[in-house]
Amino acid sequence: MDQSFEEGIRLRKQASALRPIQTKVQNRSSSELTSNDGSHHQEINGEDNDRDQPVSPAGQLFHEPNFNVHILAIMGCKTKIDVAVVRANLPHTLLKHPRFSSFPVVDQEKGGEMKWVRRKVDLDKHVITPEVDLSNYKECPDKYVEDYIYNLTKTSVDKSRPLWDLHILNVKTSAAEGVGIFRIHHSLGDGISLMSLLLACTRQTSDPVALPTLPTKKPDTNNWKRFGFFDTRSFVGFIFGLWWVLKLFWNTLLDVLMFAGTALLLVKDTNTPIKGPPGSEKNPRRIVYKIVSLDDMKLVKNAMNTTINDVALGATQAGLSKYLNRRYGIENQNDEGETERKNNLPKKIRLRSILFVNIRPSSGIQALADMMEKNTKAKWGNSFAYVLLPFTIGLRDDPLDYVREAKSTIDRKKHSLEALFTFSIIGLVFKFFGLKSASSLFQRLFSSTTMAFSNVVGPLEEIGFYGHPMAYLSANSYGQANELVICIQSYVNKMSVSLSVDENTIPDPYQLCDDIVESLKLIKHTIIEKGLIK
Repeated sequence: MDQSFEEGIRLRKQASALRPIQTKVQNRSSSELTSNDGSHHQEINGEDNDRDQPVSPAGQLFHEPNFNVHILAIMGCKTKIDVAVVRANLPHTLLKHPRFSSFPVVDQEKGGEMKWVRRKVDLDKHVITPEVDLSNYKECPDKYVEDYIYNLTKTSVDKSRPLWDLHILNVKTSAAEGVGIFRIHHSLGDGISLMSLLLACTRQTSDPVALPTLPTKKPDTNNWKRFGFFDTRSFVGFIFGLWWVLKLFWNTLLDVLMFAGTALLLVKDTNTPIKGPPGSEKNPRRIVYKIVSLDDMKLVKNAMNTTINDVALGATQAGLSKYLNRRYGIENQNDEGETERKNNLPKKIRLRSILFVNIRPSSGIQALADMMEKNTKAKWGNSFAYVLLPFTIGLRDDPLDYVREAKSTIDRKKHSLEALFTFSIIGLVFKFFGLKSASSLFQRLFSSTTMAFSNVVGPLEEIGFYGHPMAYLSANSYGQANELVICIQSYVNKMSVSLSVDENTIPDPYQLCDDIVESLKLIKHTIIEKGLIK
């Protein structure tokens, strides 16, 4: 990475602290906001409720030093990105959303209350097009993009202006002609809302006026019909319904107790080679990703009567098992061949992931597009809960067992109200004990678990970002206390497997990514060999 870029990063890091600002404006005809250092911030014209919206408790949490989380959306385009076209379109789309033209301030007159204050956006400070120097990356320009993102994770967005930036790298890589990197502070909204908003700025390449479409999940009512649950005259239906309710209650009770035990540090994950010491949230992250075929995952899904999420989780479990077996073998000083063949895994490894669950309906792409184009209202913010998802770690003779185990785990979690209860518990902590206690609770949750996992659904058809056809879409984050974050993102007939890792703990993220991808291929080949294709 060139020196000028690294120096710029350091300067922005020094200016990123959230400064107390007086927000009382009723006595100022100019609608100016004055910071403690005497500088002024000019508001844009808008509704009062847009100017003085309070930052939600969840949004405030993401401004805590130990939870300064940023979301990265990486867009590979099939053509070079015309910066002028992007800059011309942003004011008519993304910037119409209040959160992308607002920044957080602390109201000293109201006990330090944090509010969103709208201001005019200076695109020169948000759309960044660095001079690309590939002299050290001639053989692998992909590494330039990777190192650029790595350096981004060393910093935070400047909190004296709207909390986002877009980095445009017109670098020809193995999969794209140009790469756009959106960096968005998590306090602006949760991953589902932010991804929907970004997709609302795109259009289908086959129809330049049509918004992307996302796959919809149809409710499965076969089990209810099979057992006659809704037929009160059926004794079998009554018994099944009673068992269903009792099982739901029992699963929820166990999950809530496990959540409480984890938050109180009574239940901790096994200290495996991919679990590092506390304090890793401030370390930079190496983000690596690979593009696989979504059709391969659909083949496995149809053959095993599961979901794409089950297949993704099963391949991840298989890859983690293979990777950990190798790491334990190296620690035991086995030679490479023996490490691959021998089972080096300890018995009863507890390895859990924090799974983020959206607990309210998504605003939807159409609603967000209408909000930007017609100034209509749409629900926004951080509204999510946490589910503790156990991963089964072990070597299996049949690769399909990983998918079967994943399906069993997901089905068990679906039959529980864990997400609603954890959301309520966190809300009560915010209300009665304050932000610091909630921040401490989250810190304990992350330090007691090993990783975070998410599966984000992307558009069904090829899309263009302001006229630039997209080759792939990948997402991840940095700033949380887990040393490993795995994000699965679909796009048309492709699936990106993205890892965000702390290299102090996972020095070979490419190997781990390869293990997950190779595990998926092995599962697919096993399906074919067994003749299970439907």
